[in-house]
Amino acid sequence: MNLIHPSSWKDYELLDSGNFEKLERFGKVTLIRPEPQAIWQPVFPEDEWKKNAHAHFTREQKDNYRFGEEVKGGWKKLKPIEDSWQVNYRHQSLTLTLRLALTGFGHVGVFPEQGSNWNFIYDTVSSWSKPGRVLNLFAYTGAASVVARAAGAEVTHVDASRPGLNWANQNMQLNNLKDIRWVYEDALKFVKREVKRGNKYNGIIMDPPPYGRGPEGEKWTLQEKLNELVYLASRLLEPSSSFFILSMYAVGLSSLVGLNVVKTHFPDVNPEFGEFFLKSQTGRDLPMGTYLRFKK
Repeated sequence: MNLIHPSSWKDYELLDSGNFEKLERFGKVTLIRPEPQAIWQPVFPEDEWKKNAHAHFTREQKDNYRFGEEVKGGWKKLKPIEDSWQVNYRHQSLTLTLRLALTGFGHVGVFPEQGSNWNFIYDTVSSWSKPGRVLNLFAYTGAASVVARAAGAEVTHVDASRPGLNWANQNMQLNNLKDIRWVYEDALKFVKREVKRGNKYNGIIMDPPPYGRGPEGEKWTLQEKLNELVYLASRLLEPSSSFFILSMYAVGLSSLVGLNVVKTHFPDVNPEFGEFFLKSQTGRDLPMGTYLRFKK
C-alpha cells in the first residue's frame, strides 16, 4: 500500500488546512473550501487565511456529485476575481492547460491530487508502439481525457453531466487538440452496451462518485455498483498493451476494497494501490481518497 502525491504541480499548493476547511492556491487565485477530513486545528490564524484568500465557499450539506444538486451554501468573494482562469500542469513533454471557475457547489474544475495519475496515463500511452483506445468513465472536466489524447490515444469521454462535457470540450480546445469522443450517458449503461458490442480498450480510467444520479435520474451508490463496473471493465480491457485506473473518494472505503474487487476480476495482475494525499506547506498532509492502477 502506497501513499502518493502529485509532485509536478507549480500552479497548485495546499497552503494550510484545519477546522474542516482547506486553503489552496490555484495559479494566481487562493481559495478557502470545505474539507471534511481536516478535523485538526489550522497552523495559520484565521485572519491570515482571509487575508490571502480571494474567495471562501461555505456549505450546509454535501453535494450529490461533482455537478450535483441540493447544495446549500455558496462563495463569498473576498477580493476581485475573474469568472474563470487557467492553470498549467507540466510533466516531461506534456504541458496541460486547464480552465478553472468557481462553481455553485464548491468545486473549481480540477482535482489536483490526480496529477500522479495523469503522469501514469501520459507515460503509459506514450510508450505504446501504436495509438490505443482509452475510455474515461465519470470523466468530469476531462483532464485525464486531454492527457490521454495529448499522448496519442483515441479517447472516449463518458459523463452524465452536460456542464462537465462542455467544460471538458473547452479544456480539449485550450490544449489545441481535437477528436475526443463525448458521450453523455450513465457510465454503467454505456459499459454494458460496449461489452455487448464486443468493443475493447487499451486503457480504462474510472473515477466513480460515492453517490449521485445519471442523466435520467438513475440513482448511484459506489458500494452497490463498483463490483459490476469493474467486472464489465475486465471484459472491455485488452489483455496486453493496456492499463486500468480506479479512484475512489467515498469516505470510509479503504484502498483494500478496490484491491479486492479488482483482484476478483483481474486475478493475474499485481496492482499498485494506496491513498492520494496533498502535501502541505505546514506539514499536515491531507488525505484525498484512494487509487489503484496497473498496466499490462
